[in-house]
Amino acid sequence: MLKEFRDFTMRGNVLDLAVAVIIGGAFGKIISSLVNDIIMPPIGLLLNGVSFSDLFLSLNGQTYISLAEAQAAGAPVLAYGMFLKNVVDFLIIALVVFLMIKGVNRLGRKPAPAPAAPTTRECPYCFTTIPIQATRCPHCTSDLK
Repeated sequence: MLKEFRDFTMRGNVLDLAVAVIIGGAFGKIISSLVNDIIMPPIGLLLNGVSFSDLFLSLNGQTYISLAEAQAAGAPVLAYGMFLKNVVDFLIIALVVFLMIKGVNRLGRKPAPAPAAPTTRECPYCFTTIPIQATRCPHCTSDLK
């Protein structure tokens, strides 16, 4: 059983999947940093200095100054600002993955080979296969045009 498990884990597909998960995790951190540190601050500035991480709606009817204060008080909140940031994260990751797959597909796609020119044809009288350049059928001796 141990040998089978070792063989399973050392197969190419499993190793490729492990590498993909590790790189995907690192890529996700880079995209999260891009969204949190580079994209969202200018958008918040355009919206009169709004910080998306502080956008929330208190469900108990009380007013809180920040999301941290509401969470410290144990109030039920909808943190829709964090949701918006996660949506932007997802859209950027989806766009990058789409562009990568499109590029890989373009590189891997080979043009279809041109069909070979026919070298034979059928005699219209006896229906045998003859060379395309023939002017007379060698089987039925018909004159071909």
